[in-house]
Amino acid sequence: MDPGRHLKLGPGTLSDVEWMVQVLQLQHGYRVPDLRTTSTLDALDAAVLADLLPATAAERLREAWVLCSRLRSAMTLLTGQTRDLLPVEHRELDGVGRLLGYPDRGAMLLEEDYLRVTRRARRVFEKHFYG
Repeated sequence: MDPGRHLKLGPGTLSDVEWMVQVLQLQHGYRVPDLRTTSTLDALDAAVLADLLPATAAERLREAWVLCSRLRSAMTLLTGQTRDLLPVEHRELDGVGRLLGYPDRGAMLLEEDYLRVTRRARRVFEKHFYG
């Protein structure tokens, strides 16, 4: 298994975004009421409004969270099973891509988008989580 293809636990994926948000909530939630939410995306917005995270950083985290969530949902629709690994097989990846609006035979484009988005989100996570 390639950890870089894991939508929940891979670098720059759901867990990185959720950890980043949860740390901000723990550190600043006592004084920023809008951080006290179970919505990851609402908490990202609150962090930006409270000047806890730059808007560009939050946008990169948001983009990764949304893409990974959409990929998981599309894979469930396509296979009938919940999966956390981005398919390696291009035929299956193309099917996932079609559900997300990618062109026919757009598996490579989807894969490139996923790798770019998660790489950027991981950089944000490393900078703001570890300092």
